[in-house]
Amino acid sequence: MSMGTSTSASTNTDDEADRAQDITTLIGRDVYSNNGVFIGEIEDVRLDLDAERVTGLAMTALNDELFANVVRGARGVIIPYRWVRAVGDVVLVHDLVERPKDPEDEE
Repeated sequence: MSMGTSTSASTNTDDEADRAQDITTLIGRDVYSNNGVFIGEIEDVRLDLDAERVTGLAMTALNDELFANVVRGARGVIIPYRWVRAVGDVVLVHDLVERPKDPEDEE
């Protein structure tokens, strides 16, 4: 019986290792909009440890044309993971990232 328990524990450890490896493969990937516009590069991920899921992508090497007026001196931005449409060799996000609002436009 103890063999079944150790196998189960081993399987859980293997699943956790696989998930951790999947998450770390996001780091360094380029992010593009659905229209093919470069957004930035993933530097880190934001996690909800209780729910065991990714909640955001911390991005650097940002597209200056998109974020010059928005970021203003910050190192990067965090986009919600719910904006992600697909993950492969690159990460695709919704087009709304392409047009961040300029505070001056609202006046």
